[in-house]
Amino acid sequence: MRVLIVEDETVAYENLADILHRIDPAIEIVGNTESVTQTVNWMQKNTLPDLIFMDIHLSDGSAFSIFDMIKIETPIIFITAYDEYAIEAFKVNSIAYLLKPVKEEELERALEKFGKWTRTEVLHYLSQLTQLAVPVPAYKDKMLIPVKDKLLPINMKDIACFYTTDKTTYIYMKDGQHYVYSRTLDQIIGSLNPSDFIRANKQYIIARDSVKNITIWFDSRLLISLDVETPERIYISKNKAAEFKSWVVCEN
Repeated sequence: MRVLIVEDETVAYENLADILHRIDPAIEIVGNTESVTQTVNWMQKNTLPDLIFMDIHLSDGSAFSIFDMIKIETPIIFITAYDEYAIEAFKVNSIAYLLKPVKEEELERALEKFGKWTRTEVLHYLSQLTQLAVPVPAYKDKMLIPVKDKLLPINMKDIACFYTTDKTTYIYMKDGQHYVYSRTLDQIIGSLNPSDFIRANKQYIIARDSVKNITIWFDSRLLISLDVETPERIYISKNKAAEFKSWVVCEN
């Protein structure tokens, strides 16, 4: 069986790959994409696999937006960290939903279910996938930040980056101010316009207009400097470097 893993977290990808190989060493992982853009490009350029494992929240937005861009002709097992509402909304069209961290026994049951499907069932499933396509959202240009006993309205264009450490998220503004925010980066990224913001790594979401310098670093990584001081250096992995450079120069 040939599988594609659509997952932007290295640890989650490695965990899933290890479990797949334990269940069946003959399973071939033919690719790992980390974003909507990478996934669409991969599917357009490669022979489609037998099965796709797809995280719902990717580095540049919701995986469901993939269905707006291309026709999916491969069954999918969705993976999610917390979106149980999505499970209820879409489970009628899926082989299975797996909650992170993926458990071996649940993955094995999903593969067994897929193995028992007839060709007719697979074709019916694929015909239903088009219903997962979602309209392009209207992104907000403001957000409210709790500050003591008040709610502070801020413009999205004034945000330089979102940063997380020790389970605390901060919003860094272009004027040097920063605020604590109650949502995680995984929760935040889906509400942001992917033309303006990108998930740089596990700790940062950065604004395109705040990118000041890009330095080619060791192992083909990128070191990103913003127009504000950040608590830690911002690195872009080698696998994501090309996508990041394309994003920086893209036109809205």
